[in-house]
Amino acid sequence: MRTRSLCRLAAYLWAAPCSLLGLLLALPLLLCGARASRQHGALEIALWPDDQVRRLPFAAITFGHVIIGQNRQLLARLRAHEQVHVRQYQRWGVLLLLAYPAASLWLWLRGKRPYRDNPFEVEARRLGDGQRD
Repeated sequence: MRTRSLCRLAAYLWAAPCSLLGLLLALPLLLCGARASRQHGALEIALWPDDQVRRLPFAAITFGHVIIGQNRQLLARLRAHEQVHVRQYQRWGVLLLLAYPAASLWLWLRGKRPYRDNPFEVEARRLGDGQRD
């Protein structure tokens, strides 16, 4: 039990710089009325009320243990997918902030789809959405 707690603490600390970035991005949103809730060890930030969806380049985005999404309903629907990204941050730490865009750039240069074919997204779809590619 104690080893498990230490491993969990280490995972939070390893991802902490990315979570701090997420908190810095979320702070002005929270000051403008966004809502926060804790779900499965992550802080979820809903930008708008549940009946509103805006045209953004993302439905939800994860930075460490901070998930920013358009509204609570969408966050609930995407939770399993975004939790895979949380676990990726726990494995990769701050390196994920470099590895994810580098993988997308590499795919784009090779004529592939930079988002859809990104291995981090492929894993999140496979494990979080239950989809196979």
